[in-house]
Amino acid sequence: MRYLLMLLLSLPFCASAQRQYSTNNKEAIKFYALADESINYQQYEKAAELLKQAIAADDQFTEAHYQLGAVYLYTQQYPEAWAQYLKTIALNPNFNRAVYLNLGNVDIMLGKYADAKEALQKYTSFNEIMAKDRATAQKLIADCDFSIQAIQHPVIFKPENLGTSINTNADEYLPNVTADESTLIFTRKIGNNEDFYQSKKLNGKWTTATGLSRNINTPDYNEGAQSLTQDGQYLFFTGCMRPDGLGRCDIFLSHKNSTDWDKPFNLGPPINTPGWESQPSISADGRTLYFVSLRKGGYGGYDIWKSTITDKGWSEPENLGPNINTPGDEQSPFIHPDDQTLYFSSNGWPGLGSKDLFLSRKGADGKWQKPENLGYPINSSGDENGLTLTANGAYAFFSSNNLKGAGGYDIYTFELPEKLRPNMVTYVKGTVKDAKTKQPIDADVQIVDLKTNQTIFKNVNALNQGQFLATLNVGKDYGLNISRPGYLFYSENFSLSNQKTGKPFLIDVDLQGIEAGKKSVLRNIFFDTNKFTLKPESKSELEKLIVFLSINPKVIIEISGFTDNVGDAKSNQLLSENRAKAVYQYLVTNKIAAARLTFKGYGATQPMASNTTEEGRRRNRRTEFKVVSD
Repeated sequence: MRYLLMLLLSLPFCASAQRQYSTNNKEAIKFYALADESINYQQYEKAAELLKQAIAADDQFTEAHYQLGAVYLYTQQYPEAWAQYLKTIALNPNFNRAVYLNLGNVDIMLGKYADAKEALQKYTSFNEIMAKDRATAQKLIADCDFSIQAIQHPVIFKPENLGTSINTNADEYLPNVTADESTLIFTRKIGNNEDFYQSKKLNGKWTTATGLSRNINTPDYNEGAQSLTQDGQYLFFTGCMRPDGLGRCDIFLSHKNSTDWDKPFNLGPPINTPGWESQPSISADGRTLYFVSLRKGGYGGYDIWKSTITDKGWSEPENLGPNINTPGDEQSPFIHPDDQTLYFSSNGWPGLGSKDLFLSRKGADGKWQKPENLGYPINSSGDENGLTLTANGAYAFFSSNNLKGAGGYDIYTFELPEKLRPNMVTYVKGTVKDAKTKQPIDADVQIVDLKTNQTIFKNVNALNQGQFLATLNVGKDYGLNISRPGYLFYSENFSLSNQKTGKPFLIDVDLQGIEAGKKSVLRNIFFDTNKFTLKPESKSELEKLIVFLSINPKVIIEISGFTDNVGDAKSNQLLSENRAKAVYQYLVTNKIAAARLTFKGYGATQPMASNTTEEGRRRNRRTEFKVVSD
């Protein structure tokens, strides 16, 4: 619920005080007193029945109607609460000013925003109300103004139930999908136990969901909100009241091996505290973790925080600040793979009901901008929570118990309106094999932003049967390096500067063993046209070559330069030799012994592809290294 909801259960019966009520009916007062005692013991269903009996004894008993409205409000029986508050006002408009605040709350929950605004304005017209209660009412009035406008300008929203392979008569919620949309993991609650389930997509349909792993799911503890890395290899999740926990709920991590999930481990401090940490969301590069915490230093209730992995472990968590967090509650963060768009739920920003879904985008200064409500009818007078997106940003997943489903909370998907989508991303997915045996092998995979030389993806010797997957922001150029001890490293680049479709890159990589005569193309060595000065974008590749030579100290290589057939052969020969020499000099300058290196230019004499197309000529303009001696 949005706030404390002004439950004025502060009218207890006390015979010694001889309190004056609006009734003299002793039977009604007796039932009222018994109801008050039940409320003290949080027996709300029993209290409601006793208050009904008090009203049956005297229908003009104002206090009983008001108190019954408060019980209904607290137990989220909004139509019933609405009727009792109207009856209270009809009996005595000046009975208690808080009835107008509570009525405004109920009207919002019922989607009666104009009526809610009228009740709330009545409440704020009173002079003697506390500052915090006036602020609450003013916040709710802002909600009403926003909601009235939002309903007049609805967004397209056509939710589709994921079907019986996912949804049951139990509660299913908090879905997460891998970047290639092949695996869905979600939470299912049976009784009071929460566990993770997974489903695979085959031929466009989700398979029947099964329990994720006995190494993660437990019979005695709850496993709740989770976040799956884009390649599906790491699972950050919430575990509550576990023996290895630091607080009530902590964040844990598990890695997927070739057959199962490893036993999870507690991330520990500074992420976890003796308090409450939950609802993780990991960035696409696996380096920044967003999560929800009640720790000190926040702005009110639940706040969204972030921590970044460093060489020394996770950094001290940083609050996302007042453009995200409010004195209310902010929860269920989802950082999209574009690393620029954050989706979350909040009851602190203007919305249509209990919790609404919002998005915030990073500004040019790298700071989060004030959030945008996803609009009506995506948001409603109910409670919206737990939104996640596909990597391409076109479709969203969420759970709801307001739509006709299999029972309880079901998982749905819908196409996200264009204006609410993140930046376009695509993904690269590949399989690494031994060139001779054709068997999948583990390897280190690194993807670099060529403009900044910043590593945006790194998976160290932790592939799943030789497979890797990483998301890439459209509009940039990337270099890919794959290496493994005992093998030549592989490099490739992807130019997404003019990409408009988000089409994925699917590649198979055969790693060559280190043997004399074997070659490797250095695809991320760059020169300007007809020049031989190394461009800054070449740095990551050159550093990779230095590492290769350092861990293989006996290897002697030749740096080989090649051109296309444009221009005369003599110029091409000289250009190719100068380019090979530039790489040679870089290596020597960086403490690779000159005795281990030679360089040679081959001009246009050894094309890899036809020179009749621009793509073919691009591939022919290359730098290689060849193993002379291993």
